[in-house]
Amino acid sequence: MPETTKPDTKKPKPGDIPRQEMPRQPPEVRRTNFDEVALGLTMELAQREAARCLQCKKPSCISGCPVEVRIPEFIHALSEGNMPEAVRLLKDKNNLPAICGRVCPQETQCEAECVLGKKFEPVAIGRLERFVADWELAQGVKVPEPAPPTGKRVAVVGAGPAGLTCAADLARCGHQVTIFESLHAPGGVLMYGIPEFRLPKRIVQAEVDYVKSLGVDIRLDSVVGKLYTLDELLGEQGYDAVFLGTGAGLPLFMRIPGENFNGVYSANEFLTRVNLMKAYRFPEYDTPVKVGRRVAVIGGGNVAMDSARSALRLGWQRALAEGSEPPEVTIVYRRSRAELPARLEEVENAEEEGVEFRLLTNPVEIYGDEQGWVRGMRCIRMELGEPDESGRRRPVPVAGSDFDMEVDVVIVAIGTSPNPLVFTEAGGLERTRWGTVVADEQTGRTTREGVWAGGDIVTGAATVISAMGAGKRAAADIHRYLSSAF
Repeated sequence: MPETTKPDTKKPKPGDIPRQEMPRQPPEVRRTNFDEVALGLTMELAQREAARCLQCKKPSCISGCPVEVRIPEFIHALSEGNMPEAVRLLKDKNNLPAICGRVCPQETQCEAECVLGKKFEPVAIGRLERFVADWELAQGVKVPEPAPPTGKRVAVVGAGPAGLTCAADLARCGHQVTIFESLHAPGGVLMYGIPEFRLPKRIVQAEVDYVKSLGVDIRLDSVVGKLYTLDELLGEQGYDAVFLGTGAGLPLFMRIPGENFNGVYSANEFLTRVNLMKAYRFPEYDTPVKVGRRVAVIGGGNVAMDSARSALRLGWQRALAEGSEPPEVTIVYRRSRAELPARLEEVENAEEEGVEFRLLTNPVEIYGDEQGWVRGMRCIRMELGEPDESGRRRPVPVAGSDFDMEVDVVIVAIGTSPNPLVFTEAGGLERTRWGTVVADEQTGRTTREGVWAGGDIVTGAATVISAMGAGKRAAADIHRYLSSAF
């Protein structure tokens, strides 16, 4: 009688399972549209990826998360198919998981601390976070029961990631929270800065709706510093505490000749027109924006990648509609590829789509035609010298290496600083020489009694998740402060 073998019922070891790839639109397709590039995991792929988690007794991945998401716990619930529990565990710490799962740099935060990543590829924590959050949105979001009303009122200035997070946590503690947002739509940089193909606005709106469902009042077209000053919020308006989360929306420029020509944009203006004002849906939305045939984007961060990829899509849409030549979009960056501050994923996406890179290159002048429109840009080649205060090697001009680029649009994406308008009648609020607010890193407390701050208004331009972490820490301290007054 032939021998029989029992089927192998052993579960594969986490290290034996390869990291699951997320389906994406092909580059030649996605560069012609503004639909989301990453298509998300299926339940099968998500559970296969969740099975890779080692369920460490001392999970270092949590320490890498600015909002300290209960990572192994929500992943375990997902692997067991208990999606409601996965949602509960995820949202216990993160009010905006569908956003974080798309735009946060997990590769340098939670995934960088993943123990599995020491020998294999780390668990795709961000993709699993997105999957769980999207599952909840599809099923219908359940609003947690808030604490009893405390009678305390908090003003949150800015409806970006820091403000929304702070407001949600305070509302869940029972405080009456009002957000003052200067734009006509809430979301801050999530709405005006990050393109549709990376963060669909329906996702942002769904997360904003969740915050509103907690009882938060969001007042749009309300510019603090003009409608009310900080002094007035804490005085005649009767708020017990104020959180400043206005971000850093004031663009920086290179201060070189020719920056006043038509066709020169700050990345803020360009992305606001494309995203918030929906120029990408022309002619349904008649938002004026010049669609360049040859576009130069100055800078190497995520904002530069967003600007370049948006310009590329606008150019391809025009080329297909008119039967004209395809666009040429170039990133111009003064350091080497190794120093690019953008996420590697975004750099690779841009390259796949056809964005060109001119590295170790710095603009020195923009020149135009008789009508005042950009027609070219003079650059100089750079080489890397000794490290500067940031720790990166300082770019040094190479004498005699000047050359010209033919361009008709220039987008400047070299950084931002806080808008000074919010500081009108804001006595006692100490600021740095860069215009940012001085605040305690752990609590968000500023030098003025009753005022907290967090996010880009404190750190300068940074990540969505770091802003959320600052909003969460400030909310906890504001709650302690207000509770002591009961």
